[in-house]
Amino acid sequence: MEAERFSLEKTRWSSLFRAFTDGASITASTHRQALWKRNKATLWYYPAPVKKYHTPLYLVYSLVNQPTILDLMPNTSLIGALTKAGYEVYLIDFGIPRYEDRDMTIDDYVLKYIQPGARHALKHSNSNSITVMGFCLGGTLAAIYAAMAKEPIENLILFVTPVDFSYFPKFDLLHQAIKDERIDLSPLTDALGIIPAAFINYGVRLITSPVYISPYLSLLEKGHNQEYAHKWSLFNKWTKEHIAFPGAALKQIVNDLIIHNKLMTGKFKIGGEPARLQQISANLLVIASTNDELVPLEQALPMITLSGSKDKELIQLPNGHTGIASGAGLPTNLFHWLSSRSHPVHIESEELI
Repeated sequence: MEAERFSLEKTRWSSLFRAFTDGASITASTHRQALWKRNKATLWYYPAPVKKYHTPLYLVYSLVNQPTILDLMPNTSLIGALTKAGYEVYLIDFGIPRYEDRDMTIDDYVLKYIQPGARHALKHSNSNSITVMGFCLGGTLAAIYAAMAKEPIENLILFVTPVDFSYFPKFDLLHQAIKDERIDLSPLTDALGIIPAAFINYGVRLITSPVYISPYLSLLEKGHNQEYAHKWSLFNKWTKEHIAFPGAALKQIVNDLIIHNKLMTGKFKIGGEPARLQQISANLLVIASTNDELVPLEQALPMITLSGSKDKELIQLPNGHTGIASGAGLPTNLFHWLSSRSHPVHIESEELI
């Protein structure tokens, strides 16, 4: 009995030690292939083992983290769950911007990466329409794209996506100072050109976990479970893999979204053309978290009323900000909602007989 207890304790403390020393990188767990590249960006294709739906999924992840969270481990992979359900999945991976990308704007992300990526996905899948699925700030970009897209978007699914930037409960005084233009971030962005990943990491930590201790306590408690320890290690690595942010894009976000809240007023433009959320006609599913410190409900819920979609639905979950994206606790009603709006292969085949 004592030997068994000693073995568990040894495993537990070894897991904690590895958390500070393990330098392994995160790799994709679902089979994929690169279809298209531009600058640092890659369009990835994840085939379904058995294709069950004609409408493919096109994923747009955030600009501040790498999208590896969507395919972290086989048993907790959102992409893996979608391909196993019979969907062809495409992911636009923006890559890691460098100093030479400092002038990239939101217009560039939408018009030079998201839109061409969608066109390549449509052509490759030989589909008449596509489902766009956006996450966090990537969801904001996906909504902006859907508002001005000429491509046939069947469904728009937004995970913890901010559209109303008037609500920042944790930094209300700083937010108000930026809105009143008493604080000007332009000198900083102009001087740096591109915001370093470390700055992004510190900003996220200020909002969520200024004192980053509880995850390590959790690991110490459950570290004897090797599967849990491995998953914890991968997730912890991902949380530290923030990426640099182009200064021009940040200035546009501050001016157009935070100061003037143009998505809410309908004045946001892409390439000089209006991108009003009221112009979205795709079937809309908004998935928001009731326990999200990064994107509170107040930032995400207005999408339901702003959208011009006739078919729209809201799912609220208790997961944190990253719990949904990591495949943990995916709602079954997400799959029910999506399957009935994705043109099942077998139904159309039967109709042709």
